[in-house]
Amino acid sequence: MVMSNEFDYTKLNQATSVDQSDRAVPYNLRQSGPTKVEMLISTRVRKSPYWHLSMQAGCWRATVYNRIYHPRGYVKPEDGGAMVEYDAIVNHVTMWNVAVERQIRVKGPDAEKFTDYVITRDATKISPMRARYVILCNAYGGVLNDPILLRISEDEFWFSLSDSDIGMYLQGVNADGRFDCTIEEIDVSPVQIQGPKAKALMKDLCGDQVDFDNMPFYGLAETKVGGRSCVISQSGFSGEAGYEIYLRDSMLYADDMWNAVLDAGKKHSLMVIAPAHHRRIQAGILSWGQDMDQQHNPFQCNLGYQVSLSGKGEWAKKADYVGKAALEKMGAEIKDGKKPYKLQLVGLELGGKPIEEYAPDFWLVSPESGGDPVGFITSPWYHPEKKQNIAMGYVPFDGTLNANGFPKGKVGTKYKVHLPEKYSDTPGTPVDAVVVDIPFKESFNANTREVVKG
Repeated sequence: MVMSNEFDYTKLNQATSVDQSDRAVPYNLRQSGPTKVEMLISTRVRKSPYWHLSMQAGCWRATVYNRIYHPRGYVKPEDGGAMVEYDAIVNHVTMWNVAVERQIRVKGPDAEKFTDYVITRDATKISPMRARYVILCNAYGGVLNDPILLRISEDEFWFSLSDSDIGMYLQGVNADGRFDCTIEEIDVSPVQIQGPKAKALMKDLCGDQVDFDNMPFYGLAETKVGGRSCVISQSGFSGEAGYEIYLRDSMLYADDMWNAVLDAGKKHSLMVIAPAHHRRIQAGILSWGQDMDQQHNPFQCNLGYQVSLSGKGEWAKKADYVGKAALEKMGAEIKDGKKPYKLQLVGLELGGKPIEEYAPDFWLVSPESGGDPVGFITSPWYHPEKKQNIAMGYVPFDGTLNANGFPKGKVGTKYKVHLPEKYSDTPGTPVDAVVVDIPFKESFNANTREVVKG
């Protein structure tokens, strides 16, 4: 017999009760747990210019991201695993192989006009040698990608992509040639330098070529690292101080740049690690494909600040863009108290044993009173400073808005989370969870979650 505060685990294989009726392809909520398989390395998926260097640095596991092999672990579990890498990023400095962030260049007389059309914020407000976090939506308002957009010059932009192949989409948008620009992937591959000692390391690498003391967040600079041409951005997929090094002609010069960073990093206790998902979760940074996809609109995944709800002020100057009609319709419905979608992304603090590894499934969320699941966790991890498990996940949208009128979860709402046995205090019994504000830990650099001003 199932008690009121428990859930029948025989149902966990399907979890059909979670309302995903607004999605054409629902999230797969089948709870399969870790599955022991060996990744096939073949020529069908690209090896980045840094692949061999990641192997030399001790990479022992990988995934596929943007159809490129992506290192996702250097310290093995028996040696402390991902939390050793966490210690390195919060106390020292780290380098990540993120060549999977493909660079799609838009260049030509209409580069600004084209870029402005495919993103939801105002590309005309981005100055040369500055970058911004942006989103691209489809005609239905779904988030296709959330790249960092670098403006190299008046007529050149780089889309530094998250995990969806937006390059072919952009070429398709301009298939009729109505915008006078070229759209192509270029041989530029980034690494990220993240951690409190990042600035000191970058100064050693670049000397007086770059004024790091006065570089603004999302500022860009041209420089050389290891004698090779690079673009530097003050940015990163973590809440720590950090930079990205975009190496030009990376297939030729990967070793030169990489080894220069290793050499300069010795005195700063540099460690090569996987992208720090534990730290990005703390900062409330989303991972495309995990926390959102093309069937999520910006409002339900806390990206409403990237689009207009009123069409006034700054946004009155924004020209037409892909998805504008759908997004303005959703925004108006939300403002009128309607609920144009089922589930809202929220932050959660939850019980259980420390989660110090990637989740193999979207763990299920039930009401506090028990019963069938109503939502699911997308990104869980253990927060060492809080000594508390945290997560981002989807629960039913209750119409709660923040001070700026954007949807959010109602802080204090309680749920139950069905953790796998290895993390559960009592196997078969869900743990308590409560909705909290995101981010869980403030970022070194100001978080990008603000009303857009270009």
